Amino acid sequence: MKTLQSIMLSIVIGGAVTSAAVAATGGACPHDNQGVPPEANSTDKTKPFFIDTTGLDLKTAPPTRDPANPAYPAATTLADGTLPSVTRNGNFIIGPTHPVASDTLAHAGIPHGTVHTFTMSSTDSVRYRPGMVRDDAPDCRNSALEHATTAPGDRSDMIVTTSHPGSWTRSVDVYVPAGYIPGKTTPFLIFGDGGRDGFTNETQLFTTLDNLIHAGRIPPIVAIGVGSGGQDAQGSERGREYDTVSGTYAEWVEHEVLPLVERNAHVRLTRDPNGRATMGISSSGVAALTMAWFHPELYGRVLAYSPTLVNQQWPHDTALPGGAWQYHSAWSGTPRPNLLVHGVTFEATTQSDGLPLIPNTPRKPIRFWFETGDRDLFYPAAAIPDGMHDWTLANENMARALAAKNYTYQFVFARNAGHVDKGVVAQTLPAALEWVWNGYVPVKR
Repeated sequence: MKTLQSIMLSIVIGGAVTSAAVAATGGACPHDNQGVPPEANSTDKTKPFFIDTTGLDLKTAPPTRDPANPAYPAATTLADGTLPSVTRNGNFIIGPTHPVASDTLAHAGIPHGTVHTFTMSSTDSVRYRPGMVRDDAPDCRNSALEHATTAPGDRSDMIVTTSHPGSWTRSVDVYVPAGYIPGKTTPFLIFGDGGRDGFTNETQLFTTLDNLIHAGRIPPIVAIGVGSGGQDAQGSERGREYDTVSGTYAEWVEHEVLPLVERNAHVRLTRDPNGRATMGISSSGVAALTMAWFHPELYGRVLAYSPTLVNQQWPHDTALPGGAWQYHSAWSGTPRPNLLVHGVTFEATTQSDGLPLIPNTPRKPIRFWFETGDRDLFYPAAAIPDGMHDWTLANENMARALAAKNYTYQFVFARNAGHVDKGVVAQTLPAALEWVWNGYVPVKR
């Protein structure tokens, strides 16, 4: 992994082309690609960076995936409007309609938790100072990525020249359940893309927690919504934090966020990994998994909607050239003798450095609920036709990898659903939370 200093040096040097890249938008915001990139290899599976279009309806954007695609692991198809039992594991297909679960709605007579808010700044951070800022065209989200290129001969290595050091502020919202006794050790859920400006619908989540806790379906938990550092994808602070496949984000949370949570919300958080859950959507969803993967001594329960189990890690890491894609699948490029991954360590080997993590690592004590839609993201940036940017395929491959290693997981494939689909979240969130917390027993003191 490159050091922060080398990252910043390279992007400052590359900053000379920033204005030209932004100007290239011509004042119009580019749209996500969501189709087979023009430079893609979609015809020869024996060649590097192959994109398999089997089972895709390319008349829609993103393409609609067939849940019966023979490339996907077997799944149980449920009657429309129903969900898998909160005690069952494995792969399930739901939809095409997604009725709202009543437990996501406020009901009279249900006690409400309280929410405490505070702000964090990069000036006070150890691990994420300075921050990372990418120059996009005004009001054009991710526009710089539309003009990015990849390294010669390596379509997995996006070159982003418009990023530079910067600062960030973020809000943190802490939900404390009704009836919490100050000073009592409590289990908790921490989720990314939180805070007042985050992508997560905190009102929906906190209302659901009110209902489930009141009904005794989950333990009384604290929920911590942490805002991202800003922007999205390669070259952004959000991408740097969430898409990097390492223990850094979990360590930042442990040493810089949780002490402030305890101080500002007047709570005492458990140190038991069985009582600590992570949650996220899209890139913060893969970050939720990464927190538990690299630090299972800290977290044992994970919930993610449309997790970005694809090659979004930036800057490129030669030890994990496929980024989060390598949790479940091999790097799609030409094999290169380099390093062999053993969980969180690497050793010299004559084998490829693109081997996947889960199949080559002893099973970890992680419980994982995750979901993808049949119209989830598909190569949104045409500039990186790397064979590793199909969100649905990535999640299907993850289900296969988890099953092969006998993990405890529940995977939901949602028909008639897009990326982090609001209807699917409203239908599944209560059951997903109940499944994640199933079997929790607090440590006796």
